[in-house]
This record gives sequence, C-alpha cells and structure tokens, in this order.
Amino acid sequence: MNTFTYKFTPKDLALIKKFFKAENCRLSEQQYAFFKATSPDYTASFYNTGKLVIQGKDITDVIKRLTQHTNIDYKIETPKNQDFNDENYIGVDESGKGDFFGPLVIAGVAVNPELKKMFSELGIKDSKQLDDEKISKLAIEIQKNTKWDIVAISPQKYNELYSKLRNLNRLLAWGHARVIENVLNKAPECTLALSDKFASDDKVIENALMTKGKTIKMVQRTKGENDIAVAAASILARAEFVSKMKSMSYSYKLDFPKGASDKVVQCANKYCDTYGKDRLNEVAKMHFKTVQNLK
Repeated sequence: MNTFTYKFTPKDLALIKKFFKAENCRLSEQQYAFFKATSPDYTASFYNTGKLVIQGKDITDVIKRLTQHTNIDYKIETPKNQDFNDENYIGVDESGKGDFFGPLVIAGVAVNPELKKMFSELGIKDSKQLDDEKISKLAIEIQKNTKWDIVAISPQKYNELYSKLRNLNRLLAWGHARVIENVLNKAPECTLALSDKFASDDKVIENALMTKGKTIKMVQRTKGENDIAVAAASILARAEFVSKMKSMSYSYKLDFPKGASDKVVQCANKYCDTYGKDRLNEVAKMHFKTVQNLK
C-alpha cells in the first residue's frame, strides 16, 4: 500500500474535485473531509485541512495525471510499520468475515515484550498459515498465558446489527471496539491497540471506541497480522469460529462448509429444504450475494 499526501488550500477544492470526476471516481461524503473519491485502483480523501491523501497499491500513474492537472510536485510515501517492542498493547483480529455460514468472531490479545518472545517460540503466526488442529492447540497456549477476550456475533445477531448499521466496516468496528474495551478491563496497562486495516477511514474504529478505548492509541495498518499480537488474536478468533461452526453443524445435522463457494450454495439450499428459507438467518449472513443464488 503506497500513500501520497499533499497540502492544498480549500480554494483548490473545485480543481481537485473536477480532476477526480474526470477520473470516473465515485465521490462520497467522509467525516472531516470535503469528499472521498473511490476507484478500483485507489482511494483519495480531501480533508477539511486541505490535505489530500491518495492510497493504493500502484498510484504512480494517477499522481502523474494529478500533477499535470494541478502543476504540483509530489512525493510518494511508503508508511513504515512500527514495532512496539517495549510496549504493552492489544492485538485485534477477526474470523468469519468472508464466510456465508457461521458467526463473525473478533478476538483481542494483550501482549508485552516477554509474551511476544514466548509467542514467537511457540510458532504463533497468522492463522491463515496454520491448519485447524494447530490453531486449536495454540489457542489453548495463548489463553493460558495472557489476558484476552472474544466477541462472537451469532448469525442472527450479525443480521440484526447489519440491518441497523448497513455497513460491514461499521459492524467490524463495533466488534473491535467491544473487544478492546473488554481486554482493557483485564489488562489496563496496555497503552495502544493494533488491528488490521479493514477500512480506508481510520475513524471507523476510533469513533466506535468506548470509554477505556478512547484513552489509548488506536493503530491500524495493512497486513496487521504480521504483528505477533494480531496473529495471536487471529488464532483465537479462528479457533472460536471453527468451534462455533462445529456446534452449529451438530445442532442442525448439516455439514456447513466455510467460505462462499458452490458447495455453500448447495448446503444453503439443503438447509432451506429442511428448515425453511425464513430460518436461514439463524445460520447465515443474509447480506451475502450467495442468498441471490439460492433456488
């Protein structure tokens, strides 16, 4: 993820807006900003302070077009990942976000320098690099050695929240904020929380933080799971998600597959034949496009 920043003056608003309209971007409102421009390749926010921020994997071409349009010099900045080696902090991650069936699970893990060393020796890393058996074993070690919390949002509760919030990022922020608050109740010595960056606007989580959460620093960055605290949280979240899926399969006597594949559609149709489509919200996230593919 590359970042371009430049300081304009508010009088340049019309010029900058005209440029992004010509780029066929979708313009939308954003808190503390004149507007946000979104394209398949990048996002751009023109803040009330006059600061323009463009982020994307490859933003060189759009910056060249922007400079030609505005006659400005530019510099691409690649944000540096900070290692919190001397701090007590919380890592937060989720599981189930891309799965049609099952809950959304968010977990938080408190770490300090000694725990980070222990976790590294245990082989803790992003749960996507581990199988379910290894995840289960590591989750037990994490829970034995540190303060942690899990918020598991059942499909029914998920659907209820989504109908109110109408936005997955806001729902994720809601869950992250509650996990952070719960971990801080157990580990008040933590000075910051670190999560994977799932929204272009950092304020999404910050605005959702509760009383204790607002007293610490909130850090969000791409590939947050490369940090061992976030990796530990990803393991707890995944272990809980797998456990909930097994329990759900036992209760409904169906083997619910993960993800959103053709197998998921087949299973959903079988579920609807057995229990009725009006009960699908008990086991599935109803805003997924998968619902449109059911018979």
